[in-house]
Amino acid sequence: MTAFAALHRPGTPLLLPNAWDGASALALAEQGFAAIGTTSLGVAAAAALPDGEGATRGETLRLARLLGGRPFLLSVDAESGFSDDPAEVAAYARALQDAGATGINLEDGRPDGTLAPADLHAAKITAVKDTAPGLFVNARTDTYWLGGDRAAQTQARLDAYQRAGADGVFVPGLSDLAAIAAVVRDLRVPLNILYRPGGPGVAELAAVGVARVSLGSLLFRAALGAALRCAEEIRAGSAPSVPAEPIPGYAEVQRLTASG
Repeated sequence: MTAFAALHRPGTPLLLPNAWDGASALALAEQGFAAIGTTSLGVAAAAALPDGEGATRGETLRLARLLGGRPFLLSVDAESGFSDDPAEVAAYARALQDAGATGINLEDGRPDGTLAPADLHAAKITAVKDTAPGLFVNARTDTYWLGGDRAAQTQARLDAYQRAGADGVFVPGLSDLAAIAAVVRDLRVPLNILYRPGGPGVAELAAVGVARVSLGSLLFRAALGAALRCAEEIRAGSAPSVPAEPIPGYAEVQRLTASG
């Protein structure tokens, strides 16, 4: 078992914050997070590119090379692997592992709002595990965002992805605690749930056996919202409502990135 896999403990979940650049990752690491993920939305938006459309293959790998090998474990959101060819996905995953990544997210959602065939996604998972066996593959299904018969479709896909060799599974959009508990009971691998403001908290998710709680794009969106609010308030002639103390100063950011 890898160090990253060992952090996935049902009932004591890994809280995984998601970074979008070097500064955000290093700041989170300094706060004591042993593992950090990337957010595909944040990476795409920072490069003025669309998310989920396979446009950030290069940016994602560059960020992995920037962050890999740092004193934290890195999991990379690779959308659907940037290809429908399992061999190409596996080669990309190996490049991420060579860059220092310890985990990868692979999703079955497509830009047109449909789900990729389950057997195709399973083939990608198998190819990645054959090529980069030490990489923790977190197989994501978007059934609760894009699917029809959510419960049955989710279980069928999770079964297929486990058989293909996934180390963990991820069901964003699933927030009902009873439904989460039912999924956990039928799994042989750790379950990852996306934290949603207003939804179950980490303690509640832990109580039903969740092993990983991801923050997704939440931190990026919160940071962008705070920046916009600050700019608008200054333009309106008022003092920014963001408290001064928690905002890192110029020297602090310089020190953070220099030491990283």
